[in-house]
Amino acid sequence: MIPLKKYILLVFFSVCFSINAQNTYKNWPDIIRKNDAVWFGTDQAKKIAENVLLYQRDIGGWPKNIQMQQELTPVQKKDLLALKKTTAETTTDNGATSQEMLFMSKMYAQIKDDRYRESFLKGLNYLFEAQYKNGGWPQFYPLKKGYYTHITYNDDSMINIMNIMEQVSEETDFYSIKPSKEIVEKAKKSFDKGIDCILKTQHKQNGVLTAWCAQHDEVTLAPANARAFELASLSGYESAKIVLLLMRIEKPSTQIITAVKSAQAWFEKTKITNLEEKRVLNDAGKIIDKKMIPTQNAAPLWARFMDLNTNEPFFCDRDGIKKKSLDEIGAERRNGYSWYSDAPKEVLKKYPAWAIKNAVKVSSAEKTDKKNNNFITVALDGSGDFTKIQDAINASPSFPYEKVTVFVKNGIYNEKVRIPEWNTHLSLIGESKENTIITFDDNFSRINLGRNSTFYTSTVLVEADDFLASNLTIKNASGDKGQAIALSVVSNRAKLVNCNILGNQDTLYLSGKNAKQYFKECYIEGTTDFIFGGATALFENCEIHSIKSSFITAASTPQNSAFGFVFKDCKLTGEPAATAVYLGRPWRIYAKTVYMNCDMGKHIRPEGWENWSKPEAEKNAFYAEYNCKGEGFQPTKRVFWSHQLQKKEAQEYTIENILKDSIANWYSK
Repeated sequence: MIPLKKYILLVFFSVCFSINAQNTYKNWPDIIRKNDAVWFGTDQAKKIAENVLLYQRDIGGWPKNIQMQQELTPVQKKDLLALKKTTAETTTDNGATSQEMLFMSKMYAQIKDDRYRESFLKGLNYLFEAQYKNGGWPQFYPLKKGYYTHITYNDDSMINIMNIMEQVSEETDFYSIKPSKEIVEKAKKSFDKGIDCILKTQHKQNGVLTAWCAQHDEVTLAPANARAFELASLSGYESAKIVLLLMRIEKPSTQIITAVKSAQAWFEKTKITNLEEKRVLNDAGKIIDKKMIPTQNAAPLWARFMDLNTNEPFFCDRDGIKKKSLDEIGAERRNGYSWYSDAPKEVLKKYPAWAIKNAVKVSSAEKTDKKNNNFITVALDGSGDFTKIQDAINASPSFPYEKVTVFVKNGIYNEKVRIPEWNTHLSLIGESKENTIITFDDNFSRINLGRNSTFYTSTVLVEADDFLASNLTIKNASGDKGQAIALSVVSNRAKLVNCNILGNQDTLYLSGKNAKQYFKECYIEGTTDFIFGGATALFENCEIHSIKSSFITAASTPQNSAFGFVFKDCKLTGEPAATAVYLGRPWRIYAKTVYMNCDMGKHIRPEGWENWSKPEAEKNAFYAEYNCKGEGFQPTKRVFWSHQLQKKEAQEYTIENILKDSIANWYSK
């Protein structure tokens, strides 16, 4: 017999699990992509799976825009059974078929029901059957009259299929269902044909390769019209997804390299940095108007439709007449369509590492650089110059006249890395932020060198000026065991772009005499004081993630420094366990920390700041915010000794002022 106390606990935990297992998403695509893996083993998921099986036609494809989770009546089930033998509306548009295949894979991973496996394989066979001999795919198969027969990049239709072929052909673990070797080989051929089609459809403008149209004629491969407001044009959105696919290919051909280089140049040429989209919402959160506002130094955007010859953006209503601005078309099309996109910024972000990785294939520059010891490759598999990052740094020239690049291929590098003072002008470039990982597990107790043990714990220590890091992860893997630095920067003119910096307490230490440091589009996480030190540091477009309730910053800004830590356009997020997080506390009494235009989650405490039992800090520290938003931004509830900046004061917080340095424009490179 179970004691009453234990019985109550068992009931409590089972209720909690039941609640957590319930799906909370209303849209079908969200149900597939956002639910935890364990949810796909629940009765609710199995019930939805029965619907998905019903909607799949015998040919293998699915119709689009169906909320598969909605309960079906007996009459609807009967109608769907009758439709199974038809080919009515089977498509890959709007994610159809590819997303249902993913759902079946996730179901099969939890429940080994052969019907799920067969459903996935039927879907795969449908995609094989639908592919044209030239490698493209139509929007509907069997073919449906009209523009639906065109090779369709629109809304990622063909790229979604190519992603499936890529995963299947490379036999990755992305899908739980493992096809036969024969099917794997078929997927390889399908993928290669698709790449060939992509290369042949890249549009030439006066003999120069540019980008792609949303649709291409299935016979001539020329750009083609679709709906009346979707005229043949160069596409900012669809082209980005195509290039990202090409950039993933290992050992790319000369033709692929040329395609990527040409598209990257076109994206640079066509980016718009003087406009910002403003959306007007009603009380229900629905868009009722869109306006493009002239803005200086706006985040880059690209038009969805650009003229095939001039690259000039244009807009169309249902009459099919080109207009030069968004406000010239009616509200229905203006507000019901995505006319601009920032998708190409991901291409521009990843391009430098891709270019370095493939430099040997595009020129002889790498050979020249290697003679000068200015380009060094690190690879765990032995394919580079070194297998350890520290060995590459040790082999780098001291105080070089030109930049030295250490390119690190994907892998988990379990080592402590030090960039000493004499290794100036060094760039540490990862192959990808997600898969190039530098990790070590030192912590205060393990070091055991007395009260200053914290400063010996760093996974990566940067002592050299003019340092750059991008596209990699730096991690202290010791866990929540006290002070343990992931990255320590004690140098001037250090810049980190598109990096993950992971740890717990004291994740990121920033110091150095008169040091200025810059973090852009980075993800930084930790528990207590996980960004700390005395340097002047600017964080732009970063995500600052709290793992538990504690303090984000602990600045020790010197008394005469104009700026300390400045966070601009950052997003403050937290784990569910982080419910009461302070923006900062003063490690030293002259601490300076400012948050500007930041989105603050509900985990931020209303009072915002804490004095660390130092009353004198309330008079000397400078803690401020400006134009922030989110549930955590509660300016009226902040401690009385903090500040809300006025517009005139905020105008002083420019990158030029914050990072003012003897080498002009270094940070903007």
